[in-house]
Amino acid sequence: MIQTNGATIIRVAEQDDMAGLARLELAADAQLQEALGGVLLPPPQPSGDGSELFILVAGRPPVGFARVDELDGQAHLEQLSVHPLAGRRGVGRALVEAAANESRLRGFTAMTLCTFADIAFNAPFYVSCGFEEYRCPGPRLAALRVHEVELGLDALGRRISMRREI
Repeated sequence: MIQTNGATIIRVAEQDDMAGLARLELAADAQLQEALGGVLLPPPQPSGDGSELFILVAGRPPVGFARVDELDGQAHLEQLSVHPLAGRRGVGRALVEAAANESRLRGFTAMTLCTFADIAFNAPFYVSCGFEEYRCPGPRLAALRVHEVELGLDALGRRISMRREI
């Protein structure tokens, strides 16, 4: 699958892309850490470890990526990262839309995610992409939220689950 958003090409990640995704996520997380008042975040989970349904990247070399897993029979946007130097150019939105389209092609009817509720480039951004707060998650999504609490994410700011029909 290859989709374009203006000059940005969204494509399925290739093996050569995987090594750079952790660095890309760390760069994106620096912006999140700043928004959270400089607190340290848990280290990124490895992308491309085989547990994901798919990973999409924007650009070559990638300036952003979306990792999608399956939870409770729904596509789950596990990670969306855009390098700060590529921010505010529609890359994140293009990745969300491409992830939703790819999930739909794979037979999913909804996509979920977990995010910080009060950070502009988190929940408010996802609302603008059609997501709504999801108060009745299935057992695996609920377990993921418990894991996030155990990691200390909820101590950094209010976290919510969100869902979008696709």
